[in-house]
Amino acid sequence: MATNFLWHWLIEPLQYGFLVQAIWVSAFVGLVCAVLSCYITLKGWSLMGDAISHSVVPGVVVAYAMNLPFAIGAFLFGFGATVAIGYIKSNTRLKEDAVIGIVFTGFFAFGLVLVTKIPSNIDLFHILFGNVLGISQLDIIQTLIAGIITLVVILLRRKDLLLFCFDPNHAKAIGLNTQMMYYTLLSVLALTIVAALQTAGIILVISMLVTPGSIGYLLSDRFDHMLVVAVISSVLSCVLGTYLSYHLDVSTGGSIVVLLTVFFLFAMMFAPKYGILAQQLRKPSNKGFDEERHQELTHR
Repeated sequence: MATNFLWHWLIEPLQYGFLVQAIWVSAFVGLVCAVLSCYITLKGWSLMGDAISHSVVPGVVVAYAMNLPFAIGAFLFGFGATVAIGYIKSNTRLKEDAVIGIVFTGFFAFGLVLVTKIPSNIDLFHILFGNVLGISQLDIIQTLIAGIITLVVILLRRKDLLLFCFDPNHAKAIGLNTQMMYYTLLSVLALTIVAALQTAGIILVISMLVTPGSIGYLLSDRFDHMLVVAVISSVLSCVLGTYLSYHLDVSTGGSIVVLLTVFFLFAMMFAPKYGILAQQLRKPSNKGFDEERHQELTHR
């Protein structure tokens, strides 16, 4: 009986083409987000991802108003926000967190103003929380292009990006162009947010960019293992989250992020070496623990 129920639970959504489409699109987005998530986690750029995701709102509105692919407007405004953050940080005495807060709220508020003033059929709820079940073929193509470009760039520059995220001073000392690495990472971050826009939306995409890498970081000392764990947890959450959204009739993006959060909580509690329970069962670590972990993660 249980086997029949599970089989029916798995097969029933596959009878609908739009659900099959949503499953594989979500899985692809989960893969892209997980790969970048590992670099973002090492770099400590979760706030930067938050800033870019909110900053794409006016770009989406302008693109729709001009009858252009939303990905173009989203990327231009998202990358423009990063340039603005870098410029303000370099020319004022403000700290980066303050600059990020000012820029992303300003861009986001500007987007809300445009939504209310520019006539269009844009659903603000779908911008904020995604709508993978109703994604169009054009949006799928845009998502695939943005995601593939991101994966190719990371694959080609993976060692340089890893060194830049782990120790930018050392990277600069050996002759690596850290400014180019800075904008390369910001560019693929903006592209990834564009790719995930239809799946999770602007609000929930932050979790997809931060949580998989955090799970991998808790469960592994090596970067390649961290990457595998992040991809598995992210793709699994995307697939199962889409299934749950169908059976429970709830938000797809919300289901995906809830599952990711559950996986994170399990990792936080039960990770064999760095989980809360494991830490309570052994003596406190020495002072060099964090530095040794980073060295292990960046081992090639």
